[in-house]
Amino acid sequence: MQIEMPSLLITDDDPGFRETLRVVFEPKGLRIYLAGDGEEALEIVHREQVHVVLLDMHMPKLTGLETLRQLKQFRALLPCILLSAQLDDSIVEQARLAMPIRSSRKRLQFGRLPALYFRRCNGPTLGMDDEWPGP
Repeated sequence: MQIEMPSLLITDDDPGFRETLRVVFEPKGLRIYLAGDGEEALEIVHREQVHVVLLDMHMPKLTGLETLRQLKQFRALLPCILLSAQLDDSIVEQARLAMPIRSSRKRLQFGRLPALYFRRCNGPTLGMDDEWPGP
């Protein structure tokens, strides 16, 4: 039986930020998908097996919140993390109602990024930690 490599979809209109996150997470054993906007993210989730989605809030075409709502229509249990450099109470409440795992301010403090734990039997689990748990 072959164990599927866990996958992460990074969705952000800033190519530098996408690439930085790819460089951080890919060596941890994750298959990485990159999307520059919400429409591209939806296309990827439709055709690929994605386990966790990171979404920037402020993107062209579809915002992160709009993308999240559409994702939940056909993959209701897909874990999503909504990121924003400008997170206010209104966005937090809208995000809570749309049911992501977590909404978070976007900062380049990698020790504080949500750590994605993938248990081989139980699928993806999300936790906050300063250290990557390893395989």
